Amino acid sequence: MRIGIVCPYSWDVPGGVQFHVRDLAEHLDRLGHEVSVLAPSDDETPLPPYVVSAGRAVPVPYNGSVARLNFGFLSAARVRRWVHEGRFDVLHIHEPATPSLALLTCWAAQGPIVATFHTSNPRSRAMIAAYPILQPALEKISARIAVSEYARRTFVEHLGGDAVVIPNGVDVDFFARAEPKAEWQGGTIGFIGRIDEPRKGLPVLMRALPRILESRPETRLLVAGRGDEEEAVEDLPAGMRDRVEFLGMVSDEDKARLLRSVDLYVAPNTGGESFGIILVEAMSSGAPVLASDLDAFAQVLDGGEAGELFPNEDAGALAEAAVRLLADPERRERLRAYGSRHVRRFDWSTVGADILAVYETVADGAAAVSPDERIGLRARLGLARD
Repeated sequence: MRIGIVCPYSWDVPGGVQFHVRDLAEHLDRLGHEVSVLAPSDDETPLPPYVVSAGRAVPVPYNGSVARLNFGFLSAARVRRWVHEGRFDVLHIHEPATPSLALLTCWAAQGPIVATFHTSNPRSRAMIAAYPILQPALEKISARIAVSEYARRTFVEHLGGDAVVIPNGVDVDFFARAEPKAEWQGGTIGFIGRIDEPRKGLPVLMRALPRILESRPETRLLVAGRGDEEEAVEDLPAGMRDRVEFLGMVSDEDKARLLRSVDLYVAPNTGGESFGIILVEAMSSGAPVLASDLDAFAQVLDGGEAGELFPNEDAGALAEAAVRLLADPERRERLRAYGSRHVRRFDWSTVGADILAVYETVADGAAAVSPDERIGLRARLGLARD
């Protein structure tokens, strides 16, 4: 198939949607499909051969974060040219409810469109207010995917219709076969995320760290991600700051090695998460997981069976759970074993097949099934009405 994928967020700024689009494109390419990705990017950003730049993005506050989006007349012209030249069998757009390339593609496209909704925000006033503008574009979508039940709920409550839930994918074996790094082993806690984005929860972990170190002074916290490192530790007692090691931005390979090395991975995120791809990556690497009890995280961790949960934003509970887990290697091993089995449902071999089934359904028009079967299939996939 000729598949066009639209990434709304800037390719040069790492994020869950960008990683999902990248990994999906590469998975489809390995299967022999022709894939082109349209995404914003800075002029100096090196791009893989399957990515077409739609130009520089601008930062826009969105869902408790800052999204770098591309929108306007010049962007619309680039979208129309990419769609025309691509002659795609199916277009797969991500986050069409944002003022982005995805929405522009909805307006420009004529063929089958699949949309994936990533956002989990049950009180999005902006989405409600924008609905009259979004509706004509969204009605052109043939099939809708949500990455979690919570993203599906946001879509249903704000925009109507329905969506099939297909989670984000991970190359489980890539993380499972990574080699641990000796200097990252031995009483280490890991955190990966943007340091200066409060909803990623590093401040909660920093408030918990003194209590962790009082019980286990040999513990080290390894932090990977961009942001102001001095600001991140300014509330820690001076004598404890050397127990935090900032690694900066790390490559995919080093991220996998970090997750393979730590004794405990902590995800203290405070909200705005529709899935939790880092939890899947940690489980794939065999890292025991301790996470805040966000609904999306609880679902990924199978209600706490594949990783332990603590009350959201409760630094004391985080510290207590971390101390207990660090002192209990048998419990950590049980979490590793369960997580390694559980995570297989998120491997691209499964997720990619589910997405391809949606592509094939909208591309073929489900012509090979009876009318009654078609209605049932379309309802299950959250497709537009015939």
